[in-house]
This record gives sequence, C-alpha cells and structure tokens, in this order.
Amino acid sequence: MQMNDYTGVIHLHSAYSFDGRTPIADIIAAARQKGLDFLLLTDHSTTQAREDGYEGWHDGTLLIVGEEIAPRFNHYLAFGLGSPIACAEKDPDLPPQEYIDRVQTQGGVGFIAHPDHNGTALFHVKHYPWNDWSVTGYTGLGIWDFMTDWQKSLTGHLRAILSYAFPAYFLRGPAPATLERWDRMTQMRRIAGIGELDNHNSRKRILGIHFSIFPFSRVFRLIRTHILTEKPLCGDSRSDIPTLLDSLKRGWAYVSLDYFRSAKGFSLILLEEGRKATMGDDFILHHSAELRASFPHQARIRLIRNGKLFHEAAGKELSLTLRDCGVYRIEADLKAFGRYRPWIFSNPIYVKNC
Repeated sequence: MQMNDYTGVIHLHSAYSFDGRTPIADIIAAARQKGLDFLLLTDHSTTQAREDGYEGWHDGTLLIVGEEIAPRFNHYLAFGLGSPIACAEKDPDLPPQEYIDRVQTQGGVGFIAHPDHNGTALFHVKHYPWNDWSVTGYTGLGIWDFMTDWQKSLTGHLRAILSYAFPAYFLRGPAPATLERWDRMTQMRRIAGIGELDNHNSRKRILGIHFSIFPFSRVFRLIRTHILTEKPLCGDSRSDIPTLLDSLKRGWAYVSLDYFRSAKGFSLILLEEGRKATMGDDFILHHSAELRASFPHQARIRLIRNGKLFHEAAGKELSLTLRDCGVYRIEADLKAFGRYRPWIFSNPIYVKNC
C-alpha cells in the first residue's frame, strides 16, 4: 500500500489571535523554509485569515484555516468550517458538547486540544486541560503537544534557559496519561491522534530580559503531523483541503519529532490474503495477518496492543504475524546525541473479528 506522505504542523496562532503577534506571511515563509507541506492554522475564535485570502497554496505550502475554541478549559480545534463556531470570550460558559455539535453540524472535524496541559508554576503559566470527558462526537485529540511537553521542563531558571535554547533536547514525548486515555478510547471507536505545536511567538519578560517564545522558524522542526493520502495532492486547494482533512479524520496520520531525523517515509501496513490496511483503518482478521512497519532510520520500536506493550524490536523494519484482534499502534525512539529520544507515534490499526 503506497501512500503519499505530507508533513505539516497543526495548532498555531498568528496575529489574528489576541495572544499572537506574527503576520501570516511570515509564518508561511518560515514553513516553506522548513519544508512543510501544510499548516493548520487555529487562531482564537476567528477564521478571518480565510476571509483575507490566506487560505490555499503558497509556493508549495498549503494553509488551512481553522479555529481554536478556547474558554478557560476544554479547548477545541475545528477545521472544515464555513464560519466561526464560537467566541469563548463572549460566551465563556458554552458547554463543550455544544461547540462539538456545532462543528459536526457544519460538516467539520474537531480535535480535543492539549488534553493534559499542566502549565508551569515557575513562570505563572496557567493550566488548560480538557476536563469534560462526557462529551461525544469529536474526531480525535492531540496526543503530543509541544507546549505541554516543553513546559514540563521549566522546573528551574537555569534549566529553563537551556530548554529555551535547545527545546528538542528536553522533549520527553506524549504524556503517559494522554496515551493511556487514548488507548482506552480507541478500544471503543476510532479516535484520530494528532500532533500539536500550539505556538504563539509571544513575548515574555524573564529576569528583566525580553524573550520571543518561540519564533516559528525555530519550532517548525519539532512536533509535526504526517498525513497520508491515497492520491497525490493536485495543487488545487478546493480539492486538496478536503483530501487532507478527510485523511486526518480517518486517522491516516502519524506524529513525529522531526528535529533530529525526519520521519517521512514511515509506514505501517497489515496484510492478509491480498487485503491491506494502514494506520487508521479497520481490518477484519480471518486467520492471521502480517504486520509490517518500515522506518527511514534505525529505531527502537514498540508495538502497542490495546494499550499494552505487545512486541519490542530494533532496526529499520518490523515484520510480525498477528493472530489476535485488538488495536495496534507503533511507538519508535530514535538515538541521537547519545540517548534515545521520542520520535514516531502512529495512529492505530483496528483489527476486528470477521
């Protein structure tokens, strides 16, 4: 199964957000410089960037305009909308189920954002977790968020300075609580996992010094989402945007830290009697199937089944016979500068009985 692998960033804020300050043109220029195929913009409670003509292709980078619905808690990323869903500042008590339903009514796709965000007490950053798990109807959730992960490293001023200078070296991967919850959810239904950047390029004054946290050119090599498509994008945003969003909805995607080595080219396939499936797919198991995972570089590989470690290996290839149903996904670590670092987290294949 040969899929087309497009690399991009989901969840970022421009000058259209009240807490952003970077013009769209500068963000797009940084994305092109870092080789990104797409950006999913999520300014707060606005899709004005679309009205101003920014949605579409820009010299090889496709900008898709969504929004972040951001009350005090329960932030939600929405895409494929005809108009903005909600303004949390004007209606802070709007129940999460209400805006999830509004996204569905418009035919959009929505993702629970940074579900286990803890903030950081040292720099008085508030926590913004998702706390209403009674909701239904969301497409997926962020399984690895750069800001959530990075802010955990801010435990002291010296460590914060080093972490600011070398953020990739301080990332530890998705929060265990997030992965555990995602694994439980995927045993009930398809829940697409995405990576988030949540970058604002805001300015902070720390110890009397003003910092830009972070310029987009510095963080576009960090947490990325790779979206797979059956057919290559054609360069017409009217068809390419629905194609990418549909693949994302289906879970044809994986999340990676591309700072040390690009993950582009990773694949996960399940085969039985001429039938094939990839991450995000349902697969009816008749007898036994061969799972194949391929990596562009040497990796330490973990195959997870129903939230538990099922098999561990090392190398650039994994081939394994599966005889049991379950929800199977891949985690991989990459060795860089003397230690293994989190690298790839795939969406699962949902293996079921015939």
